[in-house]
Amino acid sequence: MKWKLVSLLLLCSTILLFIPAEPLFAQTELNRISIAERSDGKGFVIRYHLTDKVDSVSVEQPSADRIQMILFAQDLDTLNFKSPSKTSTFNHFDIYPVDDGIGVEIALSPENYYKTSTYPDQNGKHILLAMEQIAPAEMEQIIANSSEIDFTEYIADIHGFEEENEEIDNSFLRIGDNDDFNVIILDAGHGGHDPGTMNSSMGLREKDISLAVTLKVGEYIKEHIPDVEVVYTRTDDTFVPLSERGLTATRNKGDLFVSIHINSAPGSPSAHGTETFFLGLARSKSALEVMKRENSVVDLENGPGSLDLSEEELLVYELTNTGNLAISERIASMVEDQFKNRAQRRSRGVKQAGLEALWHASTPAVLIELGFLSNPSEARFLNSDYGQTIMASAIFRAIRDFKLEYDRSIKANGERQASNER
Repeated sequence: MKWKLVSLLLLCSTILLFIPAEPLFAQTELNRISIAERSDGKGFVIRYHLTDKVDSVSVEQPSADRIQMILFAQDLDTLNFKSPSKTSTFNHFDIYPVDDGIGVEIALSPENYYKTSTYPDQNGKHILLAMEQIAPAEMEQIIANSSEIDFTEYIADIHGFEEENEEIDNSFLRIGDNDDFNVIILDAGHGGHDPGTMNSSMGLREKDISLAVTLKVGEYIKEHIPDVEVVYTRTDDTFVPLSERGLTATRNKGDLFVSIHINSAPGSPSAHGTETFFLGLARSKSALEVMKRENSVVDLENGPGSLDLSEEELLVYELTNTGNLAISERIASMVEDQFKNRAQRRSRGVKQAGLEALWHASTPAVLIELGFLSNPSEARFLNSDYGQTIMASAIFRAIRDFKLEYDRSIKANGERQASNER
């Protein structure tokens, strides 16, 4: 009898091993949005394909050609989201991550007038947006009773922070000759007769967006880290040669040089995401393409023939600037972490390339690609005040966190050092 009991217990234990455990926390996902014509021919039904229920939905129609929504659900994930294709009625759907949910903006073609109502599907998970065609006069009344949603208002603590008691890593590298980490050079890419990459169909230029984001980063630093001096390579639509950008950091005894740009892949309109570079050998095809494009600005300065830093020059630089490169890589990683975890953007990672804008800066230096202007959805995001606020905040927070790490290292070690350990 005793052996039978033991055998039974072993059998039960074996069965339990094969019972899949319930996940401790299941994220709600928005996988896609689909569009269907109403059966009565009077409009459309928009279906939000969700893996679980949302807490609530808010809808506003601030103009005839825009419908704004917020789907409230904690940790709502849009990583695998697929946006609907453009139609004669629907121009585009844009997603805006906010705290405890996501914002959605639907852009309609002109002279389309619809009133809306929302309700859950029978399965209780999907959300349906019913759109019924109406007369222009009724649309005017709806607009008069609507308010525009500012998605930034639904993001708590965009750039504030509190110090936390964290352990200090004792593997440090010297940062430079200054007593403090107190001078940051902010470089808005391109400018003047050099527009940078362009999205002609949307009328967007890299030089305009990079300047707007750069100025926001500077404003955040001045407001929240007032002991840090901000030096700009340009504050208006001025052309600055590549060599002058890095030399600005050297002349002003900068502790960090940050160059802000926007990527492009004309042959791949679906390409999207952020990248942050530090100086070195280009170790991937995509890094090489960015290097060629950014260095081609030399053509506008001295005629054809962009800068071509040799492999030997870059190897010598890596050997003689080990400290700067390690710190640059650390800051680049912090920037990408902020883009991925705070701004909820796709991160394409930290990369090295022989970029002339960084070559002339005798200080830790990074070049940031905010996204792809060739991707319509990403271009709209980067051209919006919301998108620029989110991206500038992410860059600021990375700089702030690095300074906090640096200041703690001084207190812990009594030396001017900073960690390059994650």
